[in-house]
Amino acid sequence: MDLKLATIDLGLIAPEIIIAAVAMLILLLGNVVRRRTILAYFGLFGLVAALLTALPRWGNPASGFYGMVQADNFAIFFKIIFIIAAGLTILMARRYLISHEIESPEFYALLLFSAVGMMVMAATSDLVVIFLGLEIMSVPLYVMAAFARHDVSSNEAGIKYFIMGAFASGILIYGIALVYGATGTTDLRRILADWGFFEMHSQLFLYSGAILVLIGFGFKVAAVPFHMWVPDVYQGAPTPVTAFFSVAPKAAGFAALLRIFTYGFADMSQLWAILWILAVLTMTVGNILAIFQDNIKRMLAYSSIAHAGYILVALTAGGDGAVSSAAYYLLAYTFFNLGAFAVITLIDTRNSSTAQIDEMQGLSGRHPFLAAVLALFMFALAGFPPTAGFMGKFYIFSEAIKNGYIGLAIIGVMNSFVSVYYYLRVVVVSFFARPNKEFEAVSYTPAIFIVLVITAAGTLILGILPGYWLSLARAGIFQFL
Repeated sequence: MDLKLATIDLGLIAPEIIIAAVAMLILLLGNVVRRRTILAYFGLFGLVAALLTALPRWGNPASGFYGMVQADNFAIFFKIIFIIAAGLTILMARRYLISHEIESPEFYALLLFSAVGMMVMAATSDLVVIFLGLEIMSVPLYVMAAFARHDVSSNEAGIKYFIMGAFASGILIYGIALVYGATGTTDLRRILADWGFFEMHSQLFLYSGAILVLIGFGFKVAAVPFHMWVPDVYQGAPTPVTAFFSVAPKAAGFAALLRIFTYGFADMSQLWAILWILAVLTMTVGNILAIFQDNIKRMLAYSSIAHAGYILVALTAGGDGAVSSAAYYLLAYTFFNLGAFAVITLIDTRNSSTAQIDEMQGLSGRHPFLAAVLALFMFALAGFPPTAGFMGKFYIFSEAIKNGYIGLAIIGVMNSFVSVYYYLRVVVVSFFARPNKEFEAVSYTPAIFIVLVITAAGTLILGILPGYWLSLARAGIFQFL
């Protein structure tokens, strides 16, 4: 055994420790501190401290806890995504929580605990620890979905998410058990190293376990046909919670899938046909069903499914370029999807709001800045240049073609054309539809304005200067220990 791998170094998990400690302090101080704003910004302080602790590890990989913790560039890249998503969600959430009379310290603590689970998932190459991180992430999310406890639709969202999440976890842990039975280990590095020595019956159990693991994560990233819970949960949950759902858990799920299927299970070439089918179904079903939605949260739920399909294209293509393109896309998606939900959250703070697309009528006349950034985010989701959405799709489809998946790339491009319809519908309603009544004004807060500026800047910067960010993704993705 490499004794370095057995090192119990708490510095390797310092970001997770900081965020967990801050979350527990928020719970303790919740009944003492009257001004909840202090607790929200205390949570932001914890996220910034965790980020500053994680960044020095870039380029200095280390492993510990018997190889179960990997402090490499891959983990740091995804930790940055989780911290950005959690921080922006805290900023956009407070006004919404107050307006709906559901603000409490537990919200910020649950958000931070969930982020800890995501960071654990990204920072390990052991299947059991990945599952541990998944549960740390998921349990707070079940509560957050039902956080508006006096709202029937929010309660329904929480129950559905819990049932489907528990079902997916059961499938996943059974798949891990089969993998362990076939290989005698849950360490992805050992599985890859010993691949040629597994007997035929062991490989049968290993493939069965791998398929179940894929199904379990298919639920988490909302791949078709495991997407059934997404529209109702996204529509029923509080809007800032839906914003967080749409990016952070998805990124965590794909972080785990990238670790597992491009590293530990890299030699399972037969699984790539399944990934191809999942990618096509997920893109197509998500985009087609989004066309028929009148509720913007429900429309973005199906949009989220479609974007999971685009990332599955990269996972199917494989190779350094394709997987780093997926990581770049997840970073870009964090900005423009959270930005779109920030606009919806601001509009949804009005008591009369029902989150219908028709509510956007007259938005450009009353709030031109809000309409402009909403249009930017819709263009990015559709894949228009010079936004990050265009460059993300360009890189993914280009890598698919380079690796021989020309048909898959063509299907992806056709799906992008389909998505243009329902994204531009929001823009047309916001700018050109004649309102039946005057648009009810919304009031900005400094926090929500900061979110809009950061997400809009991220959407444009990653689109105009993509090379630097793609090189960071490429530096991180394949620095596995």
